[in-house]
Amino acid sequence: KVSTPEISAPAGLYKLDPSHASLVFRVNHLGFSQYTANFATFDATLNFDPQSPETMGVEATIDVSSLTLPTPPDGFLNELLGADWFNATTYPEISFQSQEITKTGPTNVRVDGVMTMLGTTAPVSLDVTYIGGYAGYPPYDPNARIGIIAEGSLSRSDFGLAFGLPPEGSTMGVADLVTFRIDAEFTGPPSEESNQNP
Repeated sequence: KVSTPEISAPAGLYKLDPSHASLVFRVNHLGFSQYTANFATFDATLNFDPQSPETMGVEATIDVSSLTLPTPPDGFLNELLGADWFNATTYPEISFQSQEITKTGPTNVRVDGVMTMLGTTAPVSLDVTYIGGYAGYPPYDPNARIGIIAEGSLSRSDFGLAFGLPPEGSTMGVADLVTFRIDAEFTGPPSEESNQNP
């Protein structure tokens, strides 16, 4: 019998710790490489309950203007933020709202929800792995904390972001499929020890 790993972090409302979070995405370029970039500024809240994962929920927002490229050619970042691509002036935010959470393993869930980008809302799913957590570590960290990895993919054309798609049967362009990974820590309720010693 395989034992279920103990999750010591308590149920409650958890907020993203932006100092310990990253959001990276990849997309095939010309069939030659997986171009990698990230958004530096995003936020999320999580209603966490390891005993009843189906009752959990998550909301997240991404600041589109925080798009960060590793070594962009002159003007390329502004081009991506412009009207042909992310259109950050008109649509400054990407948002995600969970709709259903399904337990898929001892420390894994599937999060089905909707993402809104460029004014269009479409389904997106994430496979989430619970990495670890605790109820608090006073006096250094008086609140509960958890760490997760979330991975998924989407078709950018579902959101109207179709510029640069390769012609059918070709890879000469920027692919429709975008994969992403989020590594994040969340802080939660104060520990019992912290409540007893304000």
